[in-house]
Amino acid sequence: MALRDTPLPETAGPVPSAPADAAPPPAPALDPTDRGRLLAGAHHDPHALLGAHPVPGGIAFRALRPFAREVSVVVDGARTPLVSEGDGLFSGLLPLDAVPAYTLAVAYGEDAAVEVHDPYRFLPALGEFDLHLIGEGRHEELWTALGAHPMTHQGVTGTRFTVWAPNAQGVRLAADFTHWDGTAFPMRSLGSSGVWELFLPGVGEGTCYKFEIHSRYGHRFLKADPMARRTEAPPNTASVVTSSDYVWGDAEWLERRAEVPVHEAPFSVYEVHLPSWRPGSTYRQLAEQLPAYVKDLGFTHVELMPVAEHPFGPSWGYQVTGFYAPTARLGSPDDFKFLVDALHRAGIGVIMDWVPAHFPKDDWALARFDGDPLYEPGDSRRAEHPDWGTYTFDFARTEVRNFLVANAVYWCQEFHIDGLRVDAVASMLYLDYSREDGQWEPNAHGGREDLAAVAFLQEMNATVYRRCPGVVTIAEESTAWGGVTRPTDTGGLGFGLKWNMGWMHDSLEYVAHEPVHRKYHHHEMTFAMVYAYSENYVLPISHDEVVHGKQALVSKMPGDWWQRRANVRAYLGFMWAHPGKQLLFMGQEFAQGAEWSEEQGPEWWLLDDGYHSAGDHRGVRDLVRDLNAHYRATPALWQRDTDPAGFRWVAVDAADDNVFAFLRYDAEGRPLLAVSNFSPVVRHAYALGVGDDVVAWREILNTDAAHYGGGNVTNPDPVKPEDGLVRLTLPPLATVWLAPVDL
Repeated sequence: MALRDTPLPETAGPVPSAPADAAPPPAPALDPTDRGRLLAGAHHDPHALLGAHPVPGGIAFRALRPFAREVSVVVDGARTPLVSEGDGLFSGLLPLDAVPAYTLAVAYGEDAAVEVHDPYRFLPALGEFDLHLIGEGRHEELWTALGAHPMTHQGVTGTRFTVWAPNAQGVRLAADFTHWDGTAFPMRSLGSSGVWELFLPGVGEGTCYKFEIHSRYGHRFLKADPMARRTEAPPNTASVVTSSDYVWGDAEWLERRAEVPVHEAPFSVYEVHLPSWRPGSTYRQLAEQLPAYVKDLGFTHVELMPVAEHPFGPSWGYQVTGFYAPTARLGSPDDFKFLVDALHRAGIGVIMDWVPAHFPKDDWALARFDGDPLYEPGDSRRAEHPDWGTYTFDFARTEVRNFLVANAVYWCQEFHIDGLRVDAVASMLYLDYSREDGQWEPNAHGGREDLAAVAFLQEMNATVYRRCPGVVTIAEESTAWGGVTRPTDTGGLGFGLKWNMGWMHDSLEYVAHEPVHRKYHHHEMTFAMVYAYSENYVLPISHDEVVHGKQALVSKMPGDWWQRRANVRAYLGFMWAHPGKQLLFMGQEFAQGAEWSEEQGPEWWLLDDGYHSAGDHRGVRDLVRDLNAHYRATPALWQRDTDPAGFRWVAVDAADDNVFAFLRYDAEGRPLLAVSNFSPVVRHAYALGVGDDVVAWREILNTDAAHYGGGNVTNPDPVKPEDGLVRLTLPPLATVWLAPVDL
């Protein structure tokens, strides 16, 4: 086995052999303890032992080149062979007054020697200010300081490798060109920072690497870089040296995205699992299809299920091992930028699922990174996530909090992400989440709140909003925690939006009942308005609701095929009119009947001309397109989402009729009337008290329209109120929207 050395760029070929009698005396012997620690990979300062150093009698040179046949020092073109000390160490004492500019000539086996730079002649390539910020936990661009960075250092091109491993006795770099043996490249510890550093000349983009950790317990193991910005495609697990030369084309998008606060703007989200949306497609292939599809349907944003690297595909990306790397399954980081750029140029915002609550236990990743709990708490009761068999993050540790806060900024800043949907917030907020008595300890005040997690979320939100104008953070928080979307300076968590899990659960429960039983569950559709303005809400019909036996949206509905589709159409019409933003998971826009499968993706064949029910599925998709079009064109549906004055019930207690009716108002007071009839009968001349402010109402959307697959029971002519009452024909299992019309 031989290590590959990269020749100097200016070297045309092998270096001629040196005369045999040119060998100098060996350098002074290393202290046996230092030598043993160096060779074991447990030395904190290999640069003090290797390289060139003044000693009595001249300059001592020492190199560690396992398996090398010979190593020479090259000064001013003259080669001086070093003496083998055994175990891959070579040394010599040259009668010089000062350390010269030098290189090494290294030969393996029968190969001729090649001239290379010595990594141990370079000063640290990481500055004191970076180390200071890391120590304080305030390095908001942490990815520029840690990880692998191609660069020019002291006039030489190479890659700087840095890693935080404060409990390690030693760290070495192992790579594809070392055959994953780290012996030749021990890294140095930079003071008390816990950061280890090595600049390797001649190493560049595309190199696969890991860190070989020597723990304080004497164990040695390989770890992927926590800050890797590119990884190998699973099942391979190495980190990859990368740099970006991507040129963005979305400047106009970025300039205007902060013009209107998100809670006062249209916000309709199409949730996508990229690997299965069009199975087998790359980021660049998706960029040719996804923006056009989403734009045609009128969604304002896409939400991408976690794109950060993860080892297990069926986890859907929610067990992350590469927090700074887009998954290599679909292409390179620049390919992912190309997709985001294409979506922006199509006028579509990009939200990304972000998973700071936990991480998997894979032994090559974050778990017990330097031999001790590091990213996870030391208390096993707090470290273990009981639901997912993973570790939780130690939010109380400064450096861990910095790792996550900087990660949130990284995606928004480097990949132009417009929003972070933060997964599993509830599991972070409560010390007793999914834990029984005796499995958790109260906080300092005797409560169940995780105060460190609260502080982390506040810091993350405040930092993202300060650094990235126009970005929105969204909490998947399933409890009644107060102030999720309240600003941090008033004690809130600082999110921009929160998933309304209560609305989702209650409304799906309601529509799953047979219409004859719905009157007993009427409150499940109205209760959300009791708390609708306590937070800034998103109404989510997400992937979680259409997997694991929960059935696809259309399959949750009662009745025959016609009734199930009618129920879905009525439900979507109710949802799009309800206060709050909208989110719909892929496949539900065309009433896919099967649960989602990450292996197969959406059942696109349902829309094919040859399929006998293709028209039924296209009808639902046409409705979604029209819902989005009317939604975006009607400020009453989004402009006052967080203002109680923007909503008024018209029919809140018509339980026997299965009817719901309400008014939405825009900032100018212009209304929209939404009426849902969740019974299977036509209701003629149904009276609703809307007042006399509007001269006449015109039906602008009816989910029972024939082109959606309905029975075409409509209100074709404008309807005038009489004595404050408007009398409408309500189609069965349908929602109608009406807007004012001037006669």
